[in-house]
This record gives sequence, structure tokens and C-alpha cells, in this order.
Amino acid sequence: MEATIRRPLAKTSLTVIFLLLLALGLFIVTRDYIDSNSANMMIAGNSRQIMNPQSIESAPKTLKYYPLNCSLGNLSRSTCPANYYPSTKFLQPENGNKSSSCPDYFRWMYEDLSAWRETGITKEMVMNGRPMAHFRLVILRGRVYVEKYREVFQSRDIFTIWGILQLLRRYPGKVPDLELMFDCSDRPSIRKGLNNNPALFRYCGDSSSVEILFPDWSFWGWPEINIEPWEVLSKGIAEGTKRRSWMQKEPYAYWKGNPTVNPRRKDLLRCNVSPKQDWNARVYAHDWKREERQGFKNSDLSTQCTHRYKVYVEGVGWSVSEKYIMACDSMTLLVNPHYYEFFSRSLMPLQHYWPIKDYDMCPSIKFAVDWGNTHQQEAEAIGKAGSSFIQQDLKMDNVYDYMFHVLNLYAKLLKYKPTAPEGAVEICSESIACPAEGFKKKCLSESMVEGFVDSNPCTMAPPYDPVSFQSLLRKKDESMKKVEALEKEYGERGHMGKN
Repeated sequence: MEATIRRPLAKTSLTVIFLLLLALGLFIVTRDYIDSNSANMMIAGNSRQIMNPQSIESAPKTLKYYPLNCSLGNLSRSTCPANYYPSTKFLQPENGNKSSSCPDYFRWMYEDLSAWRETGITKEMVMNGRPMAHFRLVILRGRVYVEKYREVFQSRDIFTIWGILQLLRRYPGKVPDLELMFDCSDRPSIRKGLNNNPALFRYCGDSSSVEILFPDWSFWGWPEINIEPWEVLSKGIAEGTKRRSWMQKEPYAYWKGNPTVNPRRKDLLRCNVSPKQDWNARVYAHDWKREERQGFKNSDLSTQCTHRYKVYVEGVGWSVSEKYIMACDSMTLLVNPHYYEFFSRSLMPLQHYWPIKDYDMCPSIKFAVDWGNTHQQEAEAIGKAGSSFIQQDLKMDNVYDYMFHVLNLYAKLLKYKPTAPEGAVEICSESIACPAEGFKKKCLSESMVEGFVDSNPCTMAPPYDPVSFQSLLRKKDESMKKVEALEKEYGERGHMGKN
């Protein structure tokens, strides 16, 4: 009887001991894993997943993760890690060389770089851009060095540099060594026909300038006016458009902004409804200083898709608001612009937007709204085509690929080997993000590229040949003339009829 009792007890004891040892082992492994990650912190307060570098191979094949290391340096400035990127064995895409085709607006970068097609870009040409530049940036073996020349309005330079750093995290080892000058102003400054054309990057250009266009800072956030990074904001605007169908939206043209920066915006205020005249426009002056004091409660762009028509008019020069306005599925009424940004030259009148005269604005807006309310299906289609262009062709994957291609084409034109300028400071994601606070920290966190993608950038189409380029310009011109003819007929009849 004793033997039959002792066997189960002995077997039970062994089982208990085994389970205790297993639990102890799991505790030690878990503790070591947590300890190994404690030094590799992300931005304070960031909710993004923290991953140990050893877990890179288990990450999704489309994205290889690596965290920031904010344990280096002090609270005011973080030191750039010695080994910033993961092992080079992860840099070759597992998906081969297949990639999607780039959006058509990429082809305009050939035009932007055409001034140096025959001569290449010399060191002198780069340095000729220094009087206009806010900073000089050098990329050497994937590391970034910056020399600042003058102060920039708000944080444009920081967020532009941050965008370039995120490109390097997305495509490590693929961006060549280069040196560039960058002007963060709202208007172009390099006129055509100069000797030794200065090579200068900026956000916008016009028909008489020679500029190398680059995505603006707001794609990664605009903390001073509480605007989130484009990847987050564009989704919010897309959700906002779903709250009302196009037919349920107010049948008027809507604009809200700062009218003091451009005489044409002051002219637009005159188009507002009054007891004597209704130009079909609902226009609102926006006081950003008051908004800041009130916590930006009236500045949510995702709630401003409530009208069938939205007006875009330039600011000091070109305005970042174009993408925010066109992201709604409202038909964009685009007041004849003087400037263009990197994507806007591929927008076509009557396909993506409705053109508005800049010299006779109020009657032009009234006609556009009357036409749209009479031709509702056509107007809705124009609005949705413009919104689709912005939401799809301008998604951040394409923005990064545009940056990648324009920097690669630019680097191929350089006639010298770049070196880090004396006095330049190395900048990395840690040195910008780790000491950040408040809404700036939130923007940096939301726009940070968590790792490099396991695919190649999109495939560029060749430059326009002379025939196709002239055909493109002629198509745009014919669309503009069609609107002028319709508007003239409307003025002569004094009413809108279906045709």
C-alpha cells in the first residue's frame, strides 16, 4: 500500500519541480529582453512599438525595424550613434527588382535639372547658391552634415532635414554622397539665364526661375499651427469627406485662411456674401495668433470638407494649403497660380480642378459654382479626381520616392566629390527627435520611418520628348480656353443653362 502511495507523490513532485524551473527560465529570459531594450528608447511618450535589433529578421518582410537610441548624449542634444544602420545584409530587397511605376509628376524633375544637363554641377555652382540658402546639407556614406547660414521662419529647416533623415532610414545605403544648398523661402530666387547657374533646392518655382523642387516641410508636420504630418492628416481629411455626400454639401465655394499675406486673398474677401450681392462664396479670415491662444479649436482641416467647392489662392508665394484643399472631394476652384510645387504641374484643369481668374475673381467664382450646381455629376467627378490625385499619387510612399529620385539625379550631375564642410554639425534622427517636446515631438514621432522597406523605389519614366511635352502644354491651354469660352457665354446670357 505504501509503494502505491509514494509513486504518484514522486511523479507529482517531479512535475512541480519541472514547472518551477520552466517559470524561472521564462522570467530570466523576459527580464533580460526588457533590460536589453531599456537603453534603446524611442521618443519620450511615443507609443510606437520598440523592437530589439536582434528581432529584425522576425519583422515583416516589407519593413525592417530599428529603433532610435535616445540613451546617448544629454537632454538638450542627443549624440548620433556610431553604427546608425543595421547590417548591410538586410539592405538588398528580398522581392527582387520589381517596383511600381512612379506617378507622372515625377517626370518634371528632369525639367528642373535641365539647366545643368550639359555642364553638370560644379562646386562653384553649388556655392553660388549660398547667398540665398538657409542651410547647406552634405550626405556622406549615409550620414548627414548640416551648416546653417541664417534663421528660418518657424521650424521649416528642421522638418525638411528630418524628412531627408527619414528617407535615409527608408532606403539606407541607396542615397549617394551629395552636397546641396536649400532655401526655405516661399518664393523662387534664381532667374533663368545666369552664368554658372546656382544649384539651389527649394519648395516652389515659377516660369522664369531655375529651381530644384523638393517636398515642403509640412509633409512631416507643422507644429507652430498644430498641423499633423501628411500621412496622418490626409487620412483624417479622407474620413472627413465621408461625413457628407457631395450632394449633401453646402452648394457654395469655401475658403478659410490668412488674408493679409497676399493682395489676391484680400480681393477674395470681397467675394463674400453680402446684403447686396451673393457671389456663391463663403470666405473666412483666419487669425492664427488668436487660434493659438484658443488651442486651435477652429483649425481642424478634417472638418473643412463641408462645401461642394473649395478655393485655393496663393499666399506670400506658393502655399502648402493646396494639398489640404484638394484632399477634400470638393471641386477645387484654383485661382490662377503664379508658382508651382513639385507635384502641381501635372494637375489638369477640368480634370483635377476648375480654373478661376485672378483679375476678375468674384464673377469667375460665381460662374464656377453655378456651372457645378447645374452640372452636378461633372463637378463631383472633377472634385473626386483631384482628391484621388492628392490622396493616392501624393501618399508618403511616393513623396519619399520623389525625394530619392531627385537626389539621385542631382548627385549624378555633381562634378566633384563632396566632403563635410568645416564647422558643419552631424545631424541624425536622434539629435532632432530625442530632445523634442510637446506637439513637435508628436509630429516627429508620427512621421518617423521605423525602418527600411524591403522593396525598390518606384520606376521613373523617361523625360518628356519635345512632341509629348508640347502636347501636354497644349492640352492644358485648351482646357483653360474652354473655361474662358464658357464663362464668356455665361456673362453674355446672364444665366446658366444646361448644354
